[in-house]
Amino acid sequence: MLGALAKKLFGSANDRAVKAYSKTVQAINALEPEISKLSDAALQAKTVEFKQKLANGADLDDLLPEAFAVVREAAKRVLGQRHYDVQLIGGMVLHDGRIAEMKTGEGKTLVATLAVYLNALTGKGVHVVTVNDYLARRDAEWMGRVYRFLGLTVGVIVHGLTDEERREAYACDVTYGTNNEYGFDYLRDNMKFQREQMVQRPFNFAIVDEVDSILIDEARTPLIISGPSEDTSSLYTQVNALIPKLTPEDYEKDEKQRAVSFTESGTEHMEQLLREAGLLKSESLYDIENITVVHHANQALRAHVLFTRDVDYIVKDDKVIIIDEFTGRMMEGRRYSDGLHQALEAKEGVTVQTENQTLASITFQNYFRMYPKLAGMTGTASTEAAEFADIYKLDVIEIPTNVPVARIDADDEVYRTANEKYQAIVKLIEECRAKGQPVLVGTVSIEKSELLSDFLKQKKIPHNVLNARHHDQEAFIVAQAGRLGAVTIATNMAGRGTDIQLGGNAEMRILQETQGLDEAAAAKRAEEIRAEVAAEKEKVLAAGGLYVIGTERHESRRIDNQLRGRSGRQGDPGASKFFLSLEDDLLRIFGSERMDSMLQRLGLQEGEAITHPWINKALEKAQQKVEARNYEIRKNLLKFDDVMNDQRKVVYEQRIELMQSQDVSETITDMRREIVDEMVSRHIPEKAYAEQWDAEGLQQEVARVFALNLPIVDWAREEGIADQAIRERLHDAVDRKMAEKAANFGPEVMRMVERSLLLQVLDQTWKEHLHNLDYLRQAIGLRAYAQKDPLNEYKREAFALFEQMLARVREQVTAILARVEVRAEEPPQDLFARPSQPMEMHESRGEDIDGDDGDAARALPARPVTVARGNQVDPDDPATWKSTPRNAPCPCGSGKKYKYCHGK
Repeated sequence: MLGALAKKLFGSANDRAVKAYSKTVQAINALEPEISKLSDAALQAKTVEFKQKLANGADLDDLLPEAFAVVREAAKRVLGQRHYDVQLIGGMVLHDGRIAEMKTGEGKTLVATLAVYLNALTGKGVHVVTVNDYLARRDAEWMGRVYRFLGLTVGVIVHGLTDEERREAYACDVTYGTNNEYGFDYLRDNMKFQREQMVQRPFNFAIVDEVDSILIDEARTPLIISGPSEDTSSLYTQVNALIPKLTPEDYEKDEKQRAVSFTESGTEHMEQLLREAGLLKSESLYDIENITVVHHANQALRAHVLFTRDVDYIVKDDKVIIIDEFTGRMMEGRRYSDGLHQALEAKEGVTVQTENQTLASITFQNYFRMYPKLAGMTGTASTEAAEFADIYKLDVIEIPTNVPVARIDADDEVYRTANEKYQAIVKLIEECRAKGQPVLVGTVSIEKSELLSDFLKQKKIPHNVLNARHHDQEAFIVAQAGRLGAVTIATNMAGRGTDIQLGGNAEMRILQETQGLDEAAAAKRAEEIRAEVAAEKEKVLAAGGLYVIGTERHESRRIDNQLRGRSGRQGDPGASKFFLSLEDDLLRIFGSERMDSMLQRLGLQEGEAITHPWINKALEKAQQKVEARNYEIRKNLLKFDDVMNDQRKVVYEQRIELMQSQDVSETITDMRREIVDEMVSRHIPEKAYAEQWDAEGLQQEVARVFALNLPIVDWAREEGIADQAIRERLHDAVDRKMAEKAANFGPEVMRMVERSLLLQVLDQTWKEHLHNLDYLRQAIGLRAYAQKDPLNEYKREAFALFEQMLARVREQVTAILARVEVRAEEPPQDLFARPSQPMEMHESRGEDIDGDDGDAARALPARPVTVARGNQVDPDDPATWKSTPRNAPCPCGSGKKYKYCHGK
């Protein structure tokens, strides 16, 4: 009560923040008359002037009022759009590294230009992050006109670019791209072998569009680059054939956790089926020999029980294509990992692709937290404000609308069955069409949108369907959804990025309808279209504006709010209503189980609906439960990924240092000395008697790692010799050998061999380490049964594994260098050659998703390096024999090494 009273007197924290920004808005507005008098050339010269001021010690906040006024004037001249005062507030919120929550249709794309221009003046680059390639291209082209007019360069990162094109785009002042492309470029950069091959520059400032979709919805799971592992595709097909023979009693399905597992009787039934198929290597399914079969059986069960065609994925062109649960789009090329995608392919009878293993991974949380300054914008962030503050240290500021919202949001209608619900929706659509009111119907899956489409076809109601099957027409369908009497069914409206304008979108129609016409005819048709749209808009306004119908509640309130927000843009009239049934997933899984019997007792007849604010409250509670659960999943993922992130930072920083340094001989020497010290400590413990020494073991170890046959057993028998003396003799012997090798190779070649080898071995062992961490992560949850905290156990064991990995790097590099030989041959085309292309993945719903072939460098297995010498050896010309390496066979044909023959 006291809080509400204080809020009434002083306003909320949000109100106070907006009020503080309003003072700067007045300062910007005061500059408008002066700025508007400038010629184009004078306006463009302001960019040079601002950069000079920054060079002289001014900071960005000092330039803000004038810079914002300049951008506003440039937008007026180039785009014909003038920033509203509330958009200026949005620009300041972004510049301050906060999230601007602005309703749909308030012009977030234009708002970003203010903060982007100001921060791009530093020359360090600004990244604008969008949810798909279409929006990245569109915004880069559309808003790029403002930046280019003011003398800034603009780049765009979309799928399919070469490294050179990416490097150019990242070098621009402003770079547009999708979250996946930025993340994968970061991972690919840290798999390159030379600094100049990397495409990104150091991070500076990022503005994330649809920030809730990217930093919340997609942050549940990491981005992964993977490479092919051994092929077990036939096993997927064999195991898949057995799953339909199981009965529902053979497994337990938990829809809340989206999990399924075999029951005791189910395990026995599965064992029997596998035995009959000849796939079981021993008596029990859970014997160590059957670990691969268990994995395949579990994934096949998940594919059949948890995943539904046309809801979670579609089958097209002999491929299983995942559907993004948040946007309803096809995720071309992305794949579930850990064998789940192969299980789905086997289920659907398409070609089963080979499995992959992780080469590099990062979560969006850890990727975006690397930016020194981060901001975001969306229409729906306040429901997740706590998470933004907790994970990203981002405040959410609600920006007031330019014109008050006139949309009427009706209470939800709840029916007992889905069929009754659809009948009611069709009836409402008919009523709206009768008066010419356009309708947008939101569904949560392709299956539901096509079901509703069938109902409308039966009633002969013309309509458009927008889902993953028809995403090519997306912009045009959405743009014309506000036309008189139009009916549009859309699967998830998040991040569509195209406004629904009442009466239709004139520009889109002009683009479509003037193709192929000459200039005069095109201009005439454009005028006619504009007049038609203006007349149609008046009729739609009179009919009540856009009516938004939700066919069920989504797990997240934000997705519902995004759908609602499509209506009532910029003060337009509009209405919205959600229709639900007790058969909907949300009510069935998370709602009260007693609701159905309660409604029957209350005498709810078929076709009748219950409508009450209490129902809305109950639904909101169910959605909050799901949101809280998903937040916990993301938080938990982040805790585990933070462990790997610390290790990833160390490895990636080390790689960049190695790539930048021409001489790593000091590092190699330190590694060598460390290995000798560890060997001696292991075989000759401190304060141990000479008879307790394992001199023979040490001799064998030195021979294995350094390829040196030293009489260590004889040394140990010498009177009064100490472990320190043996250590020094070993150091001398190893150093002598490596110095001789370096003299043979020549210092330049030796440095190159050391550097490339160190990078290759580091990459290979890091890849193996990630594989080990994957296995550790899968099993660590079982430690909870022993009353141990799985996270602490994971931290402890991951650190031990990391130390082992570094020890392996030291040993492998040292061992290979001790044996490497330089052969005279043609120079290799690429010393850092890469094997087959890896795959990219972005997991979804707790499963990994692999992705399209990325242009990424693969980690290579450690191997001896062959380096070309300048002069070729001719066996018939003794004058060229001097170029022969000392340990190579002598060119004379004697069969002896060169150093023992003509090189003696």
